[in-house]
Order: sequence, then C-alpha cells, then structure tokens
Amino acid sequence: MTTKHTVSVLVNNQPGVLQRVSGLFGRRGFNIESITVGESEELGLSRMVIVTTGDDNTLEQISKQLYKLIDVIKVIDLSSNPMVARELALIKVNAEPIMRPEILGIVETFRAAVVDIGPASIIVQVVGDSDKIDAMVELLRPYGIRELSRTGVTAMIRGSVK
Repeated sequence: MTTKHTVSVLVNNQPGVLQRVSGLFGRRGFNIESITVGESEELGLSRMVIVTTGDDNTLEQISKQLYKLIDVIKVIDLSSNPMVARELALIKVNAEPIMRPEILGIVETFRAAVVDIGPASIIVQVVGDSDKIDAMVELLRPYGIRELSRTGVTAMIRGSVK
C-alpha cells in the first residue's frame, strides 16, 4: 500500500550532501514531495526532513540506500511515530481595499497573519500542517493568488521518544 512517509536524515553539514541525497532519490525513481534542511542540535550536523510516497518496502530501500552515503549519520521514519509536522507558506493575494475584510476573515479563521499590505495585494503567512495550508490556498484562490511560496514540511517525533 502506497502511503506518505516523513523521514528525518541526520547528515554531516558538508557541501554537496543535499545533492547526493536528492540524487539518490532521483536515480532510484523515488519522488521527493518536500525536503527541508537546516542545522540540527548537534554541531556540524544538519537535519533533512524528506516527505516521499511509497510502500513499506520502498521506505526500507530508501533507508538502506541513504545509509550507504558516507555523510549520512542516522535515518528515522518519523511517520511511524506520533509526530508534529509543520509547514510555512507565504501567499500574495489580490486584495483591492473593498475585498480586504473578506480576506482578513479567512486569515483570522486560519490563525494566519498579514505580513505585508500593498495598494492592491496583501501577503499572508500561514503555519500548520500541509492540509491546513492546502485548505487556505483553496479559499484564497478565488481572490487571485499572485504568488505562493511554501517551505516544505519539517517534523519531529512527539514527546520524549528520540
């Protein structure tokens, strides 16, 4: 059964590591739906959070292939545990002054924030799981989305589980 998997990969913070990891996925025919990378809690190490789809066998193959890369320290399937996953999106929407109250109502409902107001547009910042962001994008689409930028998913296992 094909499911969405969120994988955390702890890697050495070195030039070219992102390219080698993403290249591995491409060469094996695995699609990356989302990838985020940043410094981790350990000096000299970065954490990649990768969202991909496939069955359990696909995930096992991905994990084995990742461990073959010299800069990969640890691979964890976050989606097999209770996890917190968040994404950030910036959405620039057409917003003539007469339409702003309606748009601001959507922003408030989603606990989002207006981070810029222009003469004919506003930029909204929304943080949440991917479904929340998808829903907000769909509600703002009728107003005219000029630009959309999403960070991709970042995630952690809940509680004290390591």
